[in-house]
Amino acid sequence: MDDSSALRDKMYEAYLEFCNVAERKRHWDIFDDVPWDQLDDSLNSESKAARIEIYCAEEFYLPDYTAGGIELTRSIFGAAWFQARWSYEESKHGLVFREYLTRSGIRSQQDFARFEDAVFAAKWKLPFATRRQMVCYGALQEAATYLAYKDQREQAAREGDKVLEAIFSFVSRDEAAHAGFYRTMARMELEADRAGTVADLALVVALFQMPGVGLIPNYQQRLRESGAGISTRHFVQHALLPLLKILGTNRAELLNGRECRSR
Repeated sequence: MDDSSALRDKMYEAYLEFCNVAERKRHWDIFDDVPWDQLDDSLNSESKAARIEIYCAEEFYLPDYTAGGIELTRSIFGAAWFQARWSYEESKHGLVFREYLTRSGIRSQQDFARFEDAVFAAKWKLPFATRRQMVCYGALQEAATYLAYKDQREQAAREGDKVLEAIFSFVSRDEAAHAGFYRTMARMELEADRAGTVADLALVVALFQMPGVGLIPNYQQRLRESGAGISTRHFVQHALLPLLKILGTNRAELLNGRECRSR
């Protein structure tokens, strides 16, 4: 895997651009930008609570995500500082979901104490061993999260839930930006080592799972029953295929890369 000075310089420049846009155009404040005064308890429902709890649980594994990510990226400034910025932004997502659940009255503080105990009883581990593999994973995982949050924003708009619509507008915009940065890093890795990056991407696609798998009890069933997830077809059409197009590769090259890895 390439850790050349050229790659380090490119990732640094990419992070500067990402940070600049984040500060100037995308920054939002949990306390002042979310219209909490428009909370309407008549819109509360258990199905809504179940959806938000799933997202909240996934965001609450942030300490595990951060520890693993920083360890893999610490030798490259741009990648490591992106990981730090990513952690800050994701921490706001977990916090705003928690605040929505408790401020709306859907969940009490006691309910949330039990919820947190259940979440922290398990520990997330890196699904892949190298920085480049996790870059490929991040590009897909963040895109999938964006798609799920986008759907929830649209559903909140249909339901007239102004608070939840605003929340999902902010967090989906963050997730889109995160996916974009991972795609940028993946493109850099591809330019530095096409065969190796294609092989890593093929491995990630073959083994891809969302972070909640294996951590949140009955994860897939809860996604289906609550309406929090997206279909495999939606993921392929709107996350995987756009990534392949951006990287200038295709399924045939991925298959060949996977076969080369297995030899």
